[in-house]
Amino acid sequence: MPPRRILSALSLLLAALQPALAAAQHAHPTDDSVLISTESLASRLADTSITIIQIERTAELWATGHIPGAQPLLLSAITTTRGHLSAELPSIAVLDSVLEAAGVSNGRRIIIYGDPLAAGRLFFTLDYLGLGRHAAILDGGFSKWKAEGRQVTTDTTPAPRGRIQPDMQPGTMADAGWVRQHLDDSMTVILDARPTAEYHGEVPGEAIERPGHIPGAMNFPWRESFSRQDPSTLLTRPELQEILGRAGLTPARQVVIYCRTGTQASWLYFVARYLGYSPRLYDASYPEWSADPSLPVEGPPR
Repeated sequence: MPPRRILSALSLLLAALQPALAAAQHAHPTDDSVLISTESLASRLADTSITIIQIERTAELWATGHIPGAQPLLLSAITTTRGHLSAELPSIAVLDSVLEAAGVSNGRRIIIYGDPLAAGRLFFTLDYLGLGRHAAILDGGFSKWKAEGRQVTTDTTPAPRGRIQPDMQPGTMADAGWVRQHLDDSMTVILDARPTAEYHGEVPGEAIERPGHIPGAMNFPWRESFSRQDPSTLLTRPELQEILGRAGLTPARQVVIYCRTGTQASWLYFVARYLGYSPRLYDASYPEWSADPSLPVEGPPR
């Protein structure tokens, strides 16, 4: 075939494949990702190798209906209060006991849905314990599941007790000393997950000694990671990469995320993991930072 005809044929082939290539670029991953689609989960409801957890702030939400086989878990069961700091990580013994009771074991696939902030917090907790590579959050959550007319039940199906052997990942965490040490590090991005008004110190949250934010922190409110057309569904990977890229996030840079209690930051921690980054969570977050007069703060604009 003459070279001109070969090039013409290739052009036609690429044109025909363009819609499929575009769809693939914007499609969410399914089985082996930290994000799983409702279609993929629906096809695996009978799979005994997975544990499905609905995590909420109150038990009533699970009791009124849930995905078949899902186990209930309260956000308060995987968080604790230390002094004026809320939503901190409890002891490893407490986490092991609570998660094992929900059927979590090393090697099992763990599917999470429920309150998005609670889901993000559970994902971070599992990642900290070394179980994150087996965990995934349901894209669109329970609202999308119900909107698609998928199975819902009020039946209780207790899971066999799991067994966890933690493989602690200290690199998922950061404390105030670590953050202070990296304030002027060009290879570190500090991300503030709070609403913009709190970031600017215009609407300070509870227990905030000095309104404002950590110097140099970029603001990306956690809710902006969701699609405006479907507020329960995460933006596509290319969209998130573009938005967070404007905040300076790249695979080569270390990102540390904070908020008001560590819960909003947990969601952006999950988003960063979805994008393939290796984030750190500053769990004590801004209440601890602002309460320490030795630590610098960028306050409200004057």
